Amino acid sequence: MAVTDNSGDLLHGPLEDRHRELGASFAEFGGWSMPVSYAGTVSEHNATRTAVGLFDVSHLGKASVKGPGAAKFVNASFTNDLDRIGPGKAQYTMCCTETGGVIDDLIAYYVGPDEIFLVPNAANTAAVVAALRAAAPQGVTVTDEHRSLAVLAVQGPRSAEVLTALGLPTDMDYMGYVDAEYARVPVRVCRTGYTGEHGYELLPPWDSAAPVFDALVSAVSDAGGELAGLGARDTLRTEMGYPLHGHELSLQITPVQARCGWAIGWKKEQFWGRAALLAEKQAGPSRLVRGLKAVGRGVLRPELTVLSAGAEVGVTTSGTFSPTLKTGIALALIDTAAGIDDGATVTVDVRGRALECEVVRPPFVDVSPR
Repeated sequence: MAVTDNSGDLLHGPLEDRHRELGASFAEFGGWSMPVSYAGTVSEHNATRTAVGLFDVSHLGKASVKGPGAAKFVNASFTNDLDRIGPGKAQYTMCCTETGGVIDDLIAYYVGPDEIFLVPNAANTAAVVAALRAAAPQGVTVTDEHRSLAVLAVQGPRSAEVLTALGLPTDMDYMGYVDAEYARVPVRVCRTGYTGEHGYELLPPWDSAAPVFDALVSAVSDAGGELAGLGARDTLRTEMGYPLHGHELSLQITPVQARCGWAIGWKKEQFWGRAALLAEKQAGPSRLVRGLKAVGRGVLRPELTVLSAGAEVGVTTSGTFSPTLKTGIALALIDTAAGIDDGATVTVDVRGRALECEVVRPPFVDVSPR
């Protein structure tokens, strides 16, 4: 992520002025100008693992699917099985092409049988909306609501303490959500996140997000936490082995290759890409996402060649320095024909230098119970 100035070509979130006042540095992400760091990525990462971090991820997309049978329609489109949940629950799922490529991975909020609310990735929102609109039955409407709601993530062992300070609910099951209120501002609160820690994502109205954010900043500080940017969000999710679209999932990388088969309702009769994904599952994928942990000194990055016995066997898809482990870690697509198992040693070409790495099964770190 290259740091940028305020460009007219970039989109801006509802709280950007506050982030600038709080000393954030900014970067472009998914076409949006986003806070990448405040006190420093390592400090923000460690605060989230040990106390609590506050992330503004309002760049994430939002869309609604409404009308008779909306839930049934979405269930016939996306990979996961909405029949496993009901009102007050959310679900991780994927929007695929008929060839099994991933248009996007997203969260679906089950409001009711006639309404599903979606949170896609920022850059893929228009594609998801377009795909749904093209397939929607008569009476079902698909609305892009990208600027309808802000998204504030409170993550870490003390996250419940922060929400309690604001009088917001905290006792939902994982992936459960409650529509609540803070200072007369409606807030949807969901027990989820992208760090692996116990956490919540809050969705207040875009134009009314400031008082909620201000209160969270104060409560996070009182709990010994920090504001955190996209830099820490990336190191935290990489430590967990969570996929990022465009890296571990893409139009060329299927859910089977990314080890995301758990988010596929294999017994469903219909979803986009079903035939291709079933065939790949049955035949066995030609490559799989694996974890790599550096044995020596060196920082791993995306798009580095992975070698075994001098032969190319894969490529890194994400890579970073792990503040928790204090070593380089990466996710990589490894050819299954290479027969490389967890515990094996490979090398990664880091700018012409061979860095020895151990193949491991993510997550790389143990975290607090979700």
